[in-house]
Amino acid sequence: MTEVHNFINGEFVPPSTGQYLAITSPHDGKVCGKVAVSSSDDVAKAVAAAKAALPGWKSLTVKSRAAKMFKLHHLIQQHAEELAKLATLENGKTLMESLAEVAKGNETCEWACSLPQIMQGRTLMVSRGVQCQDQLDPVGVVASIVPFNFPMMVPMWTVPIALTVGNVVICKPSEKCPLTMNLVAKLMKEAGIPDGVFQIVNGQVDAVNSIVDHPDVAAVTFVGSSKVAEIVYKRVHALGKKVLSLGGAKNHLIANPDRDIDMTATDITSSFAGCAGQRCMAASVLLTIGEQPELLDAIVAKASNLKPGQGAGNMGPVIDTASKERILKYIDEAEAAGAKILLDGRDWAEKEGSWVGPTIILHSNPADAALHDEIFGPVLSVLVVANQEEAIRIENANPYGNAAAIYTQSGGVADWFSQRFRAGMIGVNIGIPVPREPFSFGGMYGTLSKFGEHDITGEGAMRFFTTRKKITTKWAKFETGKKEDISQFK
Repeated sequence: MTEVHNFINGEFVPPSTGQYLAITSPHDGKVCGKVAVSSSDDVAKAVAAAKAALPGWKSLTVKSRAAKMFKLHHLIQQHAEELAKLATLENGKTLMESLAEVAKGNETCEWACSLPQIMQGRTLMVSRGVQCQDQLDPVGVVASIVPFNFPMMVPMWTVPIALTVGNVVICKPSEKCPLTMNLVAKLMKEAGIPDGVFQIVNGQVDAVNSIVDHPDVAAVTFVGSSKVAEIVYKRVHALGKKVLSLGGAKNHLIANPDRDIDMTATDITSSFAGCAGQRCMAASVLLTIGEQPELLDAIVAKASNLKPGQGAGNMGPVIDTASKERILKYIDEAEAAGAKILLDGRDWAEKEGSWVGPTIILHSNPADAALHDEIFGPVLSVLVVANQEEAIRIENANPYGNAAAIYTQSGGVADWFSQRFRAGMIGVNIGIPVPREPFSFGGMYGTLSKFGEHDITGEGAMRFFTTRKKITTKWAKFETGKKEDISQFK
C-alpha cells in the first residue's frame, strides 16, 4: 500500500502526528493508499525550509529558473501515463480524461517557460536626467491549496508560474487525491528544483489553517467550494496577505432556436458529463429559448451512450459515497416535486464504488433546488424559457459567476448574450470555456465563484505571485530655467 508522506526540504518525511488517512478509490471503494495528517509543526518545518531556500532561488535570473521548468516539462511528458493512471486511481475519471488533465497542467508549465519574455519591466525617461523603471519581484513564501477534482491540473495552474517568477511554494493537495502530486514532487527534484523551493504538506483543516496563519506565508491561493473559499479568503485577507480564493459554480448554457443540433448536443453532453460533472466549468443548467425537443432528444441519446468505466466512451464515478448520496438526493427531490427525468442515472448507484450515471432533468418549476444549488455531479437541469430576456434574467440572478455559454449561429445573438452574462468566462458554442494561456482562469468578482485578487493561471497568476517595484533614478546634473523646462506650461 502506498504511503504518501510530506515532501519537506527535498525529502519525503512522515508527519509529526504519526497519523494517516485512508485514500479510497471511487471505482470500487477500496483503500489504495494512505496519506499523512500534518500538524502546525509540520507546516512550521516546511515554512522554515522555504525561507532558507528563498534567497538563493530568487537571486537566480528568471531565465535560469525557466530552465528548470523546461526540464520539469520534459519529465512530465515522459511520465504522463504514470501520472494519469494515478489520477484515475484516486479521482475516478477515465484514463483519457486524466491524460488530458496532465497535458493541460503541463501547458501551464510550458507557458511559465516563456516568462523571461513576458515579465520584463518598463523603463522611461520621465524628466531631464530622471529615469523611472519598474520590475516584478517575487512575493516570497506562497501556498497553493488545491481540490480533489483535478489532482494535477489545478496545482500546476499555480506552481510553475509561482516558482518561475521567483517564489518558493508550499502545496497542500486534497487529502482525497494526494498520489499524483506526490509523483510530481519526485519529478521536481529530478528537474533540479533546489530543496525547500517546492514542498508538499498533506493533511486536513489543521494543515490549511496552519499554512494560512503562518506569519511567513505571504500569499495563498485556494480552489474549492464557495463556502470554504470565502472562509479562506476572509481569514487570509484579515492577516493582510495576498489571497485568491476560487469557489464553486452554477454554469448556465443557453440554446437559441438557431443552434446547430448535433454540435450543441455533443458539446453539452461533454460539458455536463465529462469528468463526472466534477468540475467548476461543467454545464449545470440548460435554458432553451422555446421548446426544443429535437435538441433534448439528441442530448439524451448521446449521454445514454456513456457507460461506466475508465476507457473510451466511458464515464467515471464521483469522488466518494457522500458525493453520490448528495447527488441522488437532488435527483429524488426534483422528481418528487414534479420534474421529468429524461435520463436517469440512479441505477448506476447500485454498482460497487461511488457511481452516478448521467442524468437529465426537465423542470417545470423554476424554484427547484437542482436549478440553483451546485450539485457537482453529472446532472443537467433543463428549463424552457420564453425569450432572450427571460434567459439572461435567470442567468444574472444566479449568485455564482464562473462561466456561461450561448449556442447559436448568429453573431448578433452571441454578442448580445456575451455582453450581458454575469460570468467571468463566457463561451460561444463552447460549454467548457476555459481560457488558455496567456489568458487567465477566474470567475467574476462579487460572486460566489471568486474571492480575492487577480486570476489563476496565465498573466493573472504572474501578477498575483509578484509585487511591482518602481525605481526612480537621477545621475547627471542639469541646469534649470531653460526655455525647454518651462515650455510645457505655456
